[in-house]
Amino acid sequence: MIDIYKTIIDSAEGFITEKKSKFIAHIFPVKSVDEVKEIVEAQRKKYYDARHLCWAYMLGWERTEFRSNDDGEPSGTAGRPILGQIN
Repeated sequence: MIDIYKTIIDSAEGFITEKKSKFIAHIFPVKSVDEVKEIVEAQRKKYYDARHLCWAYMLGWERTEFRSNDDGEPSGTAGRPILGQIN
C-alpha cells in the first residue's frame, strides 16, 4: 500500500460578502511554523483594518503539527473549521 496525501503548490485567494461583511480567504504552501508566523504577520500588516484574522495550519504528512486561531471570534467558530478543511 502506498501512502498518498494532498498538499498545495501555490498560494491562492478567495472572497465572499455576507450580511455586509467581507471575508477574504488565503492559502499558502508552508514548510515550517516560522513560515506560518511570517505570513500571519504580513497579513496583519496588509489587512491592518481587519477585525479578525483567523488562521490554521497543518504540517507534514503525519499531520501531527497543527494549530488554529480564532482571533477574537467565539471559541472554535473560525480557526477550528479552517483546520477541519485543511485536514
